[in-house]
This record gives sequence, C-alpha cells and structure tokens, in this order.
Amino acid sequence: MSEAASTRVATSKSKTKSTTTSTTARTTASTTASTLTSSEVVAADSAIAGEDLLSSLAPLLHTWLPGRRWFAGKGQPVTHFSLVSATEILPVRSAGTGPGLLHLLVRAHQPGLSANTSGDCYQLLLGVRAMLPPALASARIGRVQDGPLAGRTVYEGLHDPRVAELLLERLRRPGTLGPLRFERTSAIPAGLAPRLLDTEQSNSSLVYGDSFILKIFRRVFPGTNPDLELPLALSREGCGRVPAPVAWFEATTPQPVTLGVLQPFLRGAGDGWQLALGALAAGRDFVPEARALGRATAEVHLALAAALPTPALRPSQTRQLADGMTERLEAAARAVPALVPYVPGLRTAFDAVAALGHGDSGWAVQRVHGDLHLGQALRAGNGFWSLIDFEGEPARPLPERRRPQPPVRDVAGMLRSFDYAARSHRPWNDAWAAGCRAAYCEGYARAAGSDPRDEPELLRAYETDKAVYEVLYEARNRPDWLPVPMAAIQRLAAAAD
Repeated sequence: MSEAASTRVATSKSKTKSTTTSTTARTTASTTASTLTSSEVVAADSAIAGEDLLSSLAPLLHTWLPGRRWFAGKGQPVTHFSLVSATEILPVRSAGTGPGLLHLLVRAHQPGLSANTSGDCYQLLLGVRAMLPPALASARIGRVQDGPLAGRTVYEGLHDPRVAELLLERLRRPGTLGPLRFERTSAIPAGLAPRLLDTEQSNSSLVYGDSFILKIFRRVFPGTNPDLELPLALSREGCGRVPAPVAWFEATTPQPVTLGVLQPFLRGAGDGWQLALGALAAGRDFVPEARALGRATAEVHLALAAALPTPALRPSQTRQLADGMTERLEAAARAVPALVPYVPGLRTAFDAVAALGHGDSGWAVQRVHGDLHLGQALRAGNGFWSLIDFEGEPARPLPERRRPQPPVRDVAGMLRSFDYAARSHRPWNDAWAAGCRAAYCEGYARAAGSDPRDEPELLRAYETDKAVYEVLYEARNRPDWLPVPMAAIQRLAAAAD
C-alpha cells in the first residue's frame, strides 16, 4: 500500500509555565499500515495544542511515569513536566473505536538532580481511545479530564498490536513525520505480527514475527545513541558478532535524538544469563561457553578498534579516570550507607590507577560495549556468541558513554557477571565463578593477543567501579538483590590488605 502524509509543525508561542512547550508537531496521514482499516487512518480535523495537551496529561503522568522501571528519577518527586515535542503519528479523532497514537518527548523536572538540571527527557508513545478494550486494561494510564483529549483514555501504546504494526510500517517507508525521521538500510517485509517483550528494564522492545526486534529508547539524550552508532560501524567492518541495524528513527528538532533501532531477531539464541543459571542448577561448569564468549568479546573489540579511532589515554586522563571512579564511590556511599565501612579499601583500587597516571605512558583506549554482562550475550544452537545492547550504562550521560575507554572495562563487566550468577545460586559456588572468569580471560587473550589480567590495577579498578554501580542500582531498584554486589564489595575492599 502506498503512503502519503502531510505534516504541519507549529512552534509554541506561549509563555513558559510549570508545563512548557518547545515544539508541537501535528501529522495528518492519508494512508498508513496495511493492517489498519481505512477508517482508522482518516485525517485528524484539528491540531493537538502542545501546552493544553501536556497540561491535561500531567496529572496522569505524575502518577504513572515514576512507576515505570525505566524512569531514572526514583526517590525524588516530579515537580512539573515540559514538552519537548509532540507528534500525532496516528490521528486522534473525536469518534471511532480505533486507536490514536501520540509520540511525546517530555522532560520530567525534579529537585536535587544535579546531573541534569534541565530534567531527564523521556520518550512516550501514548495510545488514545474512546473506550479501552479489555485486552489493553493492563496498559491503561488513565482517563483525561480536560483539554484536547477530554473524555478519552490514554494508555501505553506499545501494548496495542495496531500501534506496534504502525511503527513497523513507518520504518518500512523512510521519510519524515513532523520532527521524526525514519531511516532504513534494507527492505523490511510487511505483515509481521508484533509482540511486546515483558523483560525490559531501561528500554522497551517489540519483536516482529521471528525476524526483527525494535528497541524503543525511553530516557533519551541529544546525539547518536551508541546502540545505533557502534553496530553500524561493526557492520561496515564486517563483524558478524553483532546484529546490524536494519532501520531506526530519530527526532530531528530541537536536536537530533536517537529514538529506536530495528535489528534482526536472533531466533533460538539463548540468553547468556539464563544459560549460566541453567548450568549452575544442573551442577555443571560453564568453562567452554565462557572461553568462547571471551573470544567473541575480543573479536568485537578488534573490529571496533579497526573501525573507529584508538587514541592513547594521556597521564592526565588516567588521573581523571581514577578521580571519576572515586567520585562515584563517594556518591554511592552517601546514598547507600552499607558501603561506608568499605570505602577506604575500595578507594585503594582507584588510587593505584591514579598513581600510574603520573608516568609517561598511558593505556590505549577505544570504543567499547560499555555495559557488558551475560544478559547482553546471546548464544546460538551451534555455540556462536553474539553481543547486543551497545547503549552503555543508561544512567550515565551520553557523552561519557561515547567516550573511548580501555577495553578491560568490558572484561571487568563480564567478570562481575559470572560472579553475579554464582552468587544468585544457592549454595554459592565460588569455584564455578573462578573457572568461568579464568576461561573467559583465556579465550579473550587467544583472540586479542593480550591477556586482560596483565593489567591488574586497571582490571581491579573497573571491577570495583562496576560493583559500586551495582550496589547503587540494586539499592534503588531491587533491594532484595543488594547482598549480591555487597559480597563483591567485601572481597574487593579486602584486596587492599
């Protein structure tokens, strides 16, 4: 089916209030996804006013947004919202039973969040219906009391198959829609049935048939997301360890923002975390798998080094690296009092790296995965490992995640993951974790030509930094899991003696 769309973009001229507007886009689509009926794609007869829209949604968002797993500002109240952009992807009508779809970029303003004083920006895809079908009851956000959507129910749109189909159709046919731009690198078949994965943390994902997976970024930042940038670079380099992006979409105003990436779905591949837990439960080691995973990691690092710049870490930058780790440790200790007794011992790991920064040479740095663990690795039935999710640690600013770093950072993340798996199983199997860690480093060394254990100061520092991050994450999101990283904290602090 052919597709045509006319778009009008209106800039808000209203004064800044507790709910403010940057850009509002209203889209009238004459034709859309082939799976939607003609009655569902007629043009909207009035624009959605940005300020009125957000003012009417704010009471619902105040309740709903902080409860999302991907909301980063837990523990602090939201004082107000501001609207960065709004796009009417599927027109919202006053009649009819089909869905409307609003794409919003919204800033949540909170007190005491110095990392981003302008507020974190979130991507919302809101379905709008006059009556919500029972099958979508769990996705309900609430009924709008006033404004342009008065009397209608808004809900998490990704739960709606019709909305999910529309997103794929937009990616099938590149172009612009208000401030949104859709791109693709190859043809995408139509008619693939969508399903929403229910295991998401910092993002949301839709699987289409068994062919593609669309990751929707929730907390978004200006600039190209590494989960698009790095797989594209690896694809150009011919690295088969990472699924190459097939399509993506982004916001173009007021600044470019990566919003979603479509990649091949690795059907039948096993999640490394689940495979490791299965091995523990069966009482068998994971050494061959860990060794092969080390090789896969090294191959990705070699490809990234070939595709992108590999500067040297100057001594001053080494000291800055250690200082940043120390600052994160101190901030985490303020938030999690259980860390306080271990701070002196943990700090020695960072001091050792800072001391090396007073020399004349530094480590080679390059682009890395940035958040590597067993859950980011998929193993095919033939034993072939693939790495996914190159976004980096979502809690860290995008410029930091895109910064070249020592490859040992990824190694440290995987070593921590083996320990995490072993600690989550009862009884704890220290020998299992040690065997996996050694095998992983051996596999890495064979492919890379250098053993990450030959840089003990840097490896210990990155393991410590990762464990501190884990403590803070678990304290905020999964308090029952806090003893797992705290066990590593005790071990790493004792290494100073």
